[in-house]
Amino acid sequence: MKKILIVDDHSDIRKLIRITIGNSYEVLEAEDGMTALQIIRHHQPALAVLDIMMPGEMDGLQVLDAIRADPALKDMQVIMVTARGQAKDYEAGMSRGANAYLIKPFSPIHLVNSIKELLK
Repeated sequence: MKKILIVDDHSDIRKLIRITIGNSYEVLEAEDGMTALQIIRHHQPALAVLDIMMPGEMDGLQVLDAIRADPALKDMQVIMVTARGQAKDYEAGMSRGANAYLIKPFSPIHLVNSIKELLK
């Protein structure tokens, strides 16, 4: 079973995503960037659903940068799910190597379809 990491500082968003993707994947969770990076390095999930704005030392873009800088994680898929919906925010995420960028509030069906497509 493929592992997916959900990274968001709001537990209700993590719960919504966990329920949305169902039992098709092993779901891991983190509420901040540093914890996310530790989980990623230890468990090596196939995909991360990553918020940008989080408390602590690392935001989602910094986590994405760390993932893309690590050769061991080069195949990991990353979907940014964030409230930051300006064109410059989208460009920042995509230019740093995000595989998809969804804006909150997002369509659960669109998220599931994006996950399925990226994990084919």
